[in-house]
Amino acid sequence: MGDHRADVANVVSETFRLDPAEIALDAPLEELGIDSKGRIKLLSALEIYHDVKIDLDQLGRFTDIGSVAEVLAEALGDKAGVADERR
Repeated sequence: MGDHRADVANVVSETFRLDPAEIALDAPLEELGIDSKGRIKLLSALEIYHDVKIDLDQLGRFTDIGSVAEVLAEALGDKAGVADERR
């Protein structure tokens, strides 16, 4: 699984209309103004941008850009695993 922090930062920037230059790759979501409702919005945006399904139970892990990137990597890995099983 790759490092998806830049992907997450891009989605955060577009979703919450933040300047990409102001988003540190280790930034806590709260410092970016993303509260619990914002985390749900971010989860939804990631699902749309990356065509994956992320379980709502993962929201507790949405604490910073890095942890969100880990959840995204797992979701993308699961998606790849499903595609491999269909072959």
